[in-house]
Amino acid sequence: MSKQQQQTTPDGLVIVDKPSGFTSHDVVAKMRGIAKTRRVGHAGTLDPMATGVLVLGVERATKLLGHLALTEKEYLGTIRLGQNSLTDDAEGEITSSADASRVTRDAIDAGIAKLTGDIMQVPSKVSAIKIKGVRSYKRARDGEEFEIPARPVTVSSFTVYDVRDAVAEDGTPVMDLVVSVVCSSGTYIRALARDLGADLGVGGHLTALRRTRVGPYGLDAARTLDAHQESLAVMPIADAAAAAFPRWDVDAKRARLLLNGVRIEMPDEYAPGAPVAVFDPTGTFVALVENQKGKAKSLAVFA
Repeated sequence: MSKQQQQTTPDGLVIVDKPSGFTSHDVVAKMRGIAKTRRVGHAGTLDPMATGVLVLGVERATKLLGHLALTEKEYLGTIRLGQNSLTDDAEGEITSSADASRVTRDAIDAGIAKLTGDIMQVPSKVSAIKIKGVRSYKRARDGEEFEIPARPVTVSSFTVYDVRDAVAEDGTPVMDLVVSVVCSSGTYIRALARDLGADLGVGGHLTALRRTRVGPYGLDAARTLDAHQESLAVMPIADAAAAAFPRWDVDAKRARLLLNGVRIEMPDEYAPGAPVAVFDPTGTFVALVENQKGKAKSLAVFA
């Protein structure tokens, strides 16, 4: 097949409904085969147990991913009160059990209130965070004793939709909470489950998790890997940028200056440090910039 005959993969985002049991890297590897390109990346890791929205970038759209990873996320999950696990979720061994049948709804609501807003969170030890250059999960699996420093995260909303009494496999009375969480990038939902259980004195871990939204991209835009295999759905890079970031339309002269690395004046309406998508008069997405002291600093060029 000649180069002219070869079908090129379009630049853009692919929104996947990740299946349980797949790592985010597994999904990327699968998409490389589907899209027939090595240039595929993902924005925001999902644990293997979790399902739901995983945003992938194909070809030049990979340059958007680092900025998309910082956007707000939304989850639907189940927290089991009465058991701690090694990994703070159902993937890990149960390390302790306690009768949760006497935990009241008022106590649950009070515990959730403490975990809502701007909080300091200690991530799970079995996570990809690096401690002195080594992944936390590797240190944990090697049996090392170490601490992960707390870091600031924002939990905009933490809501309980259902409370169910249950019995664990070992016969312990437990309680399952169906919850919805809207949070900033870097928030660990399994750490919220762990910390809620600790506050209530019975322990807790996450038994199910589904990500329902990443920034503007929700489950309504997501398709399974099998569906993408049948017919790859790529959101054009211009549409993806317009949906995810504030839009700034410039004239042809300003567009050329930006493409040449010139820092032009930027309107005050754009907040400092936040990515802004720049479009030229033809509607072409030309660059991602940020307002730095009133001038447009280029983050990535696309034209």
